[in-house]
Amino acid sequence: MCSGGSAMAPRSSGPEAGRMSDVLAALVRASEKAANIARACRQEALLFQLLIEEKKEEDKNKKFVTDFKTLADVLVQEAIKHDIGQQFPDLKEYIFGEESNEFTNGLGQKICVKICETEKETAKLLSLVLDGNEEAASALASAAHQSAGELELDTGHTEIPPSMLGVWVDPIDSTFQYIKGIGDSVARGGVHSQGLQCVTVLIGAYLLHSGMPVMGVVNQPFAAQDPNTKRWTGQYFWGLSFEDVKLNSLQTTPDPLVDSTHLSAVLSSGEAPSVREQLGMACGEDIHYAAGAGYKCLCVIRGLVDVYVFSEDTTFKWDCCGPHAILCSLGGGMVDLKESLRRRREGTSDQCAELLYNAPVAGAHGVDRWANAGGLVAFRSCAHLERVLCVLSSLPC
Repeated sequence: MCSGGSAMAPRSSGPEAGRMSDVLAALVRASEKAANIARACRQEALLFQLLIEEKKEEDKNKKFVTDFKTLADVLVQEAIKHDIGQQFPDLKEYIFGEESNEFTNGLGQKICVKICETEKETAKLLSLVLDGNEEAASALASAAHQSAGELELDTGHTEIPPSMLGVWVDPIDSTFQYIKGIGDSVARGGVHSQGLQCVTVLIGAYLLHSGMPVMGVVNQPFAAQDPNTKRWTGQYFWGLSFEDVKLNSLQTTPDPLVDSTHLSAVLSSGEAPSVREQLGMACGEDIHYAAGAGYKCLCVIRGLVDVYVFSEDTTFKWDCCGPHAILCSLGGGMVDLKESLRRRREGTSDQCAELLYNAPVAGAHGVDRWANAGGLVAFRSCAHLERVLCVLSSLPC
């Protein structure tokens, strides 16, 4: 990226402290603007043509900086960073995302995509990326500068200085489904295996000193489609988990009487055969497969399944921070699968190896520095986590 702080380095705390509700409301508003941009790119005819256009390497315009789907991702990310940073200057350099915002055009010019002070300035900048396509640049700039509306959340009087926080952003999770644009996916047990319903915007805040997630938003831009107009509407879910405060938009509280004798799970279609086999025996017909890490987390958050299990190392901090915070507010969480299994086999008293968000993977490079290297389990209750670890460790239940 062109600029930014360290995801694990606390900075000096300024005098400004804000209610958790103010910061959380800013995250929700930013996610709504992001969802609006994502929908605009699919629903505006001009932008949609750019989005779905597939160019062969030899046919690409050498002056065209990047493919449009990457620009859509970056613009969503930069809109989130801009809006949150404007309201909370202490957070501005501590908002981290999946995408780099720096592009190099055919003339060798480096262009940092950002949200400018005015819509006209943003459009001018985007036209450099879009090879002078001013109409498309203007449409994108309009979506990026559109207000997401007012929003107030009441989370009590809990206060936390923004200087204590870092933020992870995944601007458009499940980009492949976003580009394919399947709108008629049929859900089984409420779970979509593919389609625009699997696309999410993910924003999570964590404590810099501990790495624990404290606030999260999962926005589903394409939750429902009007059969007549074909226009999509979205929905969002938020959660707050800080010290003794546990609140969320699902209007539910942790249930201490969870029956773990039966288990339902959602997995990736690319999951390891051994994991699929073991969980398949434990779950029977209540095992689902779906696209998108964020969407699979959302299935757990909404109670459509008990757990999301992924044994590979190809999810990242930006995929999990927001959903993790919501799960914590529900009495659940998200752990490192391999580390939790290791602790269980060794009889360690604390077998819950919670994912943390402030430190990179030792010895890793590039994006792998922020991978969930040991895989993960997302769960609504500790009883469900215990059941999963029992099944996968091949220990007597």
